[in-house]
Amino acid sequence: MATMGDRDKTTPLPSMGKGLWTSELEAKLVNKEVDVIVHSLKDMPTTLPEGCVLAAVTQREDARDVVVFPRRQNGKYKTLKDLPEGSVVGTSSVRRAAQLKRSYKGLVFRDVRGNIDTRLAKCDDEGGEYDAIILAAAGLLRLGYDDRIGQFLESSTEGGGLLHAVGQGALGLEIREGDERIGRLIKAAVDEDTMTAAFAERSVMRTLEGGCSVPIGVETKWVEDEGEKKLRLKVTVVSLDGKKAVDGERTEKIASLQEAEAMGKSLAEKLAKEGAQEILDAINKLRDSAPGALKVSDA
Repeated sequence: MATMGDRDKTTPLPSMGKGLWTSELEAKLVNKEVDVIVHSLKDMPTTLPEGCVLAAVTQREDARDVVVFPRRQNGKYKTLKDLPEGSVVGTSSVRRAAQLKRSYKGLVFRDVRGNIDTRLAKCDDEGGEYDAIILAAAGLLRLGYDDRIGQFLESSTEGGGLLHAVGQGALGLEIREGDERIGRLIKAAVDEDTMTAAFAERSVMRTLEGGCSVPIGVETKWVEDEGEKKLRLKVTVVSLDGKKAVDGERTEKIASLQEAEAMGKSLAEKLAKEGAQEILDAINKLRDSAPGALKVSDA
């Protein structure tokens, strides 16, 4: 089934709002036309329709973002910091563009749309406009395109990295609330560590009232701390031009999904008071001002 996000190839993704890939599918779920929806979790709204629940999250593929360089460069550049000033970087994500603008002030960001193969083709075009594109590692790895990954980006990347999207790299299974039969069938798909981390991430997004088209980045990792297994959560909220940012981090022992949600909510509320809400309010005001107002190039 094609959703609005599949059909509309012209409107900038950041301007299309919440439920872009999901609302039509959820209507069929509620009407019992389907029993399970399998989402790319990063595209799944954090507030679900009444009667729908996120019942399973699969083991996460690599959650990081990556840089892909055109084949025509023949390996000339290895990292983003190697690119000369004025180089054009393609991405459809304001989250990626806004974060990278903080560290790579000389780069130019432009929108690039399409599936992975389409984006790679645009990147490799001999007369193309892109000197690099940014993609999710998970998509490339699942398709066996490991060799196209030029650089992994994370919070510790030298020169400036990225915090990934909420839920990136994982699949989420949505079912009707109270459907015990389907719930039992999909239980085997659950990866507890990924699901717990994802609930913390989604709680951050929900608390800040952001959708997949706002520059909220997260990074969750399970770490050993004082001999105990704990969840480390990093969050960043960045203005479109990369000039304003609010960052936060928390590490806690988490024993349930409820505790994970509480952790995410608490950190998000702290960041909101420190200026994150002001940044997001300005972005939402711009998006609501006119269709197509929010574009990657604004970042």
